[in-house]
Amino acid sequence: MTNETSSANADGIYEPFLISRVPVEESAKGERFGMQFQHLSSFGGGTQISVSMEVLPPGKQANQAHYHMLEEEHVFVLEGSLTLKLDSKSYELSTGHYVCFPAGQKVAHSLMNHTTHPCRYLVFGNPQAHDVAVFPETGRVNVRLTGESYRKSETMEYWEGVNVQPEVSQETP
Repeated sequence: MTNETSSANADGIYEPFLISRVPVEESAKGERFGMQFQHLSSFGGGTQISVSMEVLPPGKQANQAHYHMLEEEHVFVLEGSLTLKLDSKSYELSTGHYVCFPAGQKVAHSLMNHTTHPCRYLVFGNPQAHDVAVFPETGRVNVRLTGESYRKSETMEYWEGVNVQPEVSQETP
């Protein structure tokens, strides 16, 4: 692997590339979460569709259970097996399995590897600058536009805290 950041040639034209040229990144938190990924689409110049090759090691979960309001995600398993948790149901996925998580489907999904071998899969998505992601396990709501997260339990009614009485004008004599 090289230190390349894209498949663009000297003229700025994005050319075909071997996946082995794409930098491998790692995401891990504690003992529960961890995976390696290669962001193929950005390396190839893509900005509208996100494509990543991910490898989920044995005993790890890829991300917190979540769903997106505006982004759609797809997973295609290339090698190995993993467990998809979709709301309260679990599904065993292996080579050749495909699943779509439509935008706005308020059902959390997470991927876990309960096997003794790594699982390799592709993740496709359509990044949205205004997306809102919800994480039911923690009650966190992530608002990408502001770069902030909030607790879902802090919701309020539209008129809550608003003085609905007419404002009294103070006229001066």
